[in-house]
Amino acid sequence: MSGVKKATSAKGRLKSLLNQTDNRICADCGAPDPKWASANIGVFICLKCCGVHRSLGTHISKVLSVALDEWSDDEIDAMIEVGGNSSANAIYEAYIPEDYSKPGPDASHDERSRFIRSKYELQEFLKPSLRITSGKSCSDSMRSSFSRKILDSFRLTPSQESTVQTTIIKSNLNPVWNEELMLSVPHNFGPVKLQVYDHDTFSADDIMGEAEIDIQPLITSAMAYGDPEMFGNMQIGKWLKSHDNALLEDSIINIIDGKVKQDVSLKLQNVESGEIYLEVEWLPLDQ
Repeated sequence: MSGVKKATSAKGRLKSLLNQTDNRICADCGAPDPKWASANIGVFICLKCCGVHRSLGTHISKVLSVALDEWSDDEIDAMIEVGGNSSANAIYEAYIPEDYSKPGPDASHDERSRFIRSKYELQEFLKPSLRITSGKSCSDSMRSSFSRKILDSFRLTPSQESTVQTTIIKSNLNPVWNEELMLSVPHNFGPVKLQVYDHDTFSADDIMGEAEIDIQPLITSAMAYGDPEMFGNMQIGKWLKSHDNALLEDSIINIIDGKVKQDVSLKLQNVESGEIYLEVEWLPLDQ
């Protein structure tokens, strides 16, 4: 985490963060004196790059003016937790090919757009791994006594989709899986899509709800801290509840006993009611 101290006002805390040396130039093109920021990615950016960030959508980059927009304490906390442009670029630009030219302040819009989309939307310059534990109960009030199973997958193109599945829990409206599902995260990862089904022996399984997990906050936090075994138990990040996601409450990312873990509670979508509780754990590639 950045060494920024909490000031008496939200604007004061944000100004302190902006005054860090690495935040005095745009995270994407190096233009001086950025006036904008991506609150969920945690970087300060210039006006030209700001336009590209807006085109990505708020689910990828929520753009705010440093001076003109109102910032919540949670948004400023999220910026501080990332640590600034250098920390964020150490994650999002970790594997830029040697023959790839990062755009400069005078780059064209097309060149700037290609780079920013590759960096944040397609996530081409990092390669993490992920473990999902279906460890708590999934409750719903549907009138059904069929068995339950859950599918977790990355929603990429159909040819790239990676899918894992739990075992079937028979005759239980509130199943507890207590299983670990392992997924390897590709360069161009998207959200993890979860689907809960009623298993039917004699016909096609019926989908009983679905939800998505945005793993970007987990990856950003884990890579910002490096080796978690070097730290004690502590909170290192947060995925904020909003109308754009299915979170029941803010999802906290912690280092616990040398491991990066995140508790996630979700309201199932496209169903009358239902909730699912998961623990997501970051695993380095060498584990």
